[in-house]
Amino acid sequence: MAYEAGTLDATLAAAAGNDPALFAELRVAFVESLTHQLDLLRRARCDGNWQIAALRLKGLAASFNAERLMVLADQAIDTAPGDPVAVRRIQTFLDEFAAA
Repeated sequence: MAYEAGTLDATLAAAAGNDPALFAELRVAFVESLTHQLDLLRRARCDGNWQIAALRLKGLAASFNAERLMVLADQAIDTAPGDPVAVRRIQTFLDEFAAA
C-alpha cells in the first residue's frame, strides 16, 4: 500500500502556511516522533506496555490528523503484544511517509 498524501499533508501545510522550511520541520518532527513511538511499541512485551505504546501512536496520529496511522494504531490496540503484522504495517507507513 503506497503512502497517500491527504489529511496529514494538508494538516502540515495548514500549520506551516507558506513557509516551506516550517513544513519540512514539521514533517521531520512527525517522523522522529513516530520513529520513537514505534520503537516503544516494538519493545513492548506485556499487555499494558503494548496498549500504552499503541495509544500513544494513536494520539500522535490524531494530533497530526494522520487517518491511516490512526487505523493502524487501532489495529495494534486490538492485537497481542509483539504482533509482527501490526508493527510491520506501521513501519511501512513510516517508511512510505518518510520517503514521500
